[in-house]
Amino acid sequence: MGASAVYPGSFDPPTLGHVSLVERGLAVFDKIIVAVARNPEKGALFTVDERVGLLKESLGGFPEGRIEIDLFEGLTVEYARSRGAGAILRGLRATSDFEYEFRMAMMNRHLEKGIQSVFLMADHQWFYISSSTVKEAASLGADISDLVPEPVARRLRGKFPARRLAQGPASR
Repeated sequence: MGASAVYPGSFDPPTLGHVSLVERGLAVFDKIIVAVARNPEKGALFTVDERVGLLKESLGGFPEGRIEIDLFEGLTVEYARSRGAGAILRGLRATSDFEYEFRMAMMNRHLEKGIQSVFLMADHQWFYISSSTVKEAASLGADISDLVPEPVARRLRGKFPARRLAQGPASR
């Protein structure tokens, strides 16, 4: 183990894939700063304060002092530098993630050579989920309780009251 890492993202909403990445990241780093990006143009379902609260509830079972939840805006690498982190932790699900993350890592490396990008592959059971797909499924009435921490499932149910699926044409 060593140093600290910043795990940035929108976390709108946090998923079990995010929780898994934090858990696995703690095997590599002494501390992980889960940094919620403030991005007003992104049109988030949950406010940044709601996302911070959901992350605190969802990550509350980890050892004291090893996880911190914070807000940031601007360049991730500048935030990581300001926090004294030696790495930016990112998860990869598919080759499309790799291409985007590779470009970001190279730009971050150009801006700050002292901060490394560290990538962990998503666990197989979370490989297909993203915050976007979870929100879409929840908005259409799907049960997403096995994809997100319980506090998130509860809040999503509040945002998207259960919908009845169409029964089709009535029998005559």
